[in-house]
Amino acid sequence: MNSSALLSLILMLVQLWPCSASTQNHNTHNTAQSFTAVQRVKRAWVWEPLFVTEEQTSMVPVYVGQLKSDLDKQNGNLQYILTGEGAGSNVTQKLDREKKPFYTLRAQAINRSTQLPVEPESEFIIKVRDVNDHEPQFLDGPYTATVPEMSPEGTSVTRVTATDGDDPSYGNNARLLYSLIQGQPYFSVEPTTGVIRMASQMDRETKDQYLVIIQAKDMVGQPGAFSATATVTINLSDINDNPPKYPQRLYYMSVSEESPVGATVGKVFAEDSDIGENAAMNYSIEGDNSDVFDIITNNETQEGIIILKKRVDYEKKRRYGIRAKVVNRYIDDRFLKEGPFEDTTIVKINVEDADEPPIFSLEDYVMEIPEGAASGSLVGVVTARDPDDDDCPVRYSIVHGMHLKRLFSINEHNGTIITTEPLDREIASWHNITVTATETRNPEKISEANVYIQVLDVNDHAPEFPKYYETFVCENAVSGQV
Repeated sequence: MNSSALLSLILMLVQLWPCSASTQNHNTHNTAQSFTAVQRVKRAWVWEPLFVTEEQTSMVPVYVGQLKSDLDKQNGNLQYILTGEGAGSNVTQKLDREKKPFYTLRAQAINRSTQLPVEPESEFIIKVRDVNDHEPQFLDGPYTATVPEMSPEGTSVTRVTATDGDDPSYGNNARLLYSLIQGQPYFSVEPTTGVIRMASQMDRETKDQYLVIIQAKDMVGQPGAFSATATVTINLSDINDNPPKYPQRLYYMSVSEESPVGATVGKVFAEDSDIGENAAMNYSIEGDNSDVFDIITNNETQEGIIILKKRVDYEKKRRYGIRAKVVNRYIDDRFLKEGPFEDTTIVKINVEDADEPPIFSLEDYVMEIPEGAASGSLVGVVTARDPDDDDCPVRYSIVHGMHLKRLFSINEHNGTIITTEPLDREIASWHNITVTATETRNPEKISEANVYIQVLDVNDHAPEFPKYYETFVCENAVSGQV
């Protein structure tokens, strides 16, 4: 309401408690002198503190208080005049302290006979007294807070604050009391501050979010108090309080003997109840066979990928056993006493047989034959065998160049190499040929070997002068003369 809407309470100050002075009649000059004298003397208005209660309506004037000048002789000679906010109004509308907490008025004492003031005007205030007409409000809700899991009892989580529009300086109308409606026994709230604290240790892996309801009551919770509630969503953040664990104590895998170095043999995965970097882990291989196999960590899936570090041979070794170790990458020192943050498992790896190509006894062969040897002379023998258990027969052939095929031939069954015509060292002292060995049951399985043949020199050439020599000698030359 506006300032003119002051109740008839103010009117009552004049209407119900007029003060008159029984003074002798004086002329205007004497009255003026009297007023001048009053101004020379420090006068004071005397009144009790003035209050009016908000939210009240009345059709009749309500007593507020009494104003009185110390010049008032109670003879009815003085008249009191009020001016200022709401003075002279006769409105019965109720007041609202939260819109206007006080009214400022001025009072003047007038001589009824002369209509002149008997002393200076005085200003006074009527305060609007508060009643509990506002409910508490949580202006910042709903609230969200995060606290690390396993935080000790008493750890502060967050603070909620309610406001109340009533007068905090009068009574208990704006004094709030906080209490927990939902959230026991995990959380508590300080009654006067609204600070929410941990009431017990909680494990995020069991439950990671809680819904807490806080109530605020004014009048410190007395009967008739208003209340409001706020919802607080509390999330538990993760800490590294769980080690990685293999779900299996034993894994079985297999790898073909044909697999190249770097091929994936299989994967292992350790479970960790934590999340984010707290669940990050590193894998490694311990003990024997770490030279044959390796394990790398997939940082996205947190899997351990076992790879082949060296070729395996079914015919030499058919089974391997490795120990795969996993360790948390980031360890929280606070939980070391709860045990090592690592685990191991056994991985059994079987080598699978594959149809392998024949294997030559040597990677490179070096042979010799004298030049001029007759056709069909033995140069040497190459041998290859099928490394598989069934030991499939092999067939041999020469593959490089028609020219070489005219000089050499090979027995397809036993790998014997012979000449097909005499060789001349003076034409070519070395011959390089490539020999293949092919499985008879699977012609796709082929191997190659290099054969280097040296042609040895024999004394098959008489000396020859490089040119015709002609010389002259004098007829009288002596013996021994060049």
